[in-house]
Amino acid sequence: MIAKDLINYMIPPLKVTDEISKASLWMEELRLSELPVTDQGKFLGLYTEGLLYDQPVDQSTTVGDCPLEGRESIVHHDSHYYDVLKTAYANGVRLVAVRDDQDQYIGVISIEDIVEAFARTLSVNTPGAILVLSLNQRDYVLSDICRIIELNEAKVLSSQTLHHSDETEKLTLTLKINKEEVSHIISSLEAKGYHVSESFNKSPLNDRDKEYFDGLMNYLKF
Repeated sequence: MIAKDLINYMIPPLKVTDEISKASLWMEELRLSELPVTDQGKFLGLYTEGLLYDQPVDQSTTVGDCPLEGRESIVHHDSHYYDVLKTAYANGVRLVAVRDDQDQYIGVISIEDIVEAFARTLSVNTPGAILVLSLNQRDYVLSDICRIIELNEAKVLSSQTLHHSDETEKLTLTLKINKEEVSHIISSLEAKGYHVSESFNKSPLNDRDKEYFDGLMNYLKF
């Protein structure tokens, strides 16, 4: 998935000439704590709920008169969704603007949109198991790990790495496997010196799981 495929066209941008009373109304109607601000097709930043609370009683004050946040919360339209998440995290915001090749604003992506899109991906919905490996960075060769898994007639659908903040030489590798029975895979990995710290068998979402997931999405949108 890339940024342009995740744009939420239901979130409109504010103009610098809009009064903060309009921003307040839109935030209430859309249940958002942030809104993008543009001027002549350029993204200027985010008008946030915190700014709204800090404004004087005079609701005729314009958005352009307010200090905006998240000015760097913008990505190119063909950026990977990982980059969108990274940008949101780095700027401490829930919205990321998208620009085209001419640096023109074309829309915005919310964190909730990314979570929902990720939940539809093959690696999430395909039956299988999740393996968590703890290893030294010098021992991390994904191709070797995948080869061991493939010798057990399975495939890696996705992988993620997390570096330990307190141990710079350690990392955690999370793998999604397309098989639910992974005892032989775990044995093979450990025989090669890899430590499997956790394993989770995952099936497609049942009704209860779907109910929990929908509840999470509703909470995030609130």
